[in-house]
Amino acid sequence: MNADGAQGLARIKKRGGVTVVQAPSEAEHPVMPAAAIAASPIDHVLTLAEIPPLLARLCPGLTK
Repeated sequence: MNADGAQGLARIKKRGGVTVVQAPSEAEHPVMPAAAIAASPIDHVLTLAEIPPLLARLCPGLTK
């Protein structure tokens, strides 16, 4: 439940990707985002409401 997502996120970060994790304080299963945060440096730890605007800023050509 924890390791596969955390490992995938660490690999994204290692390859230069931007990492985004839901804030554990509001997650239904806080152990999952907490595991990701512990596995590697995270660029953004945000609430669910904050994630879509960030994605829109990171990928402006994909929004219409």
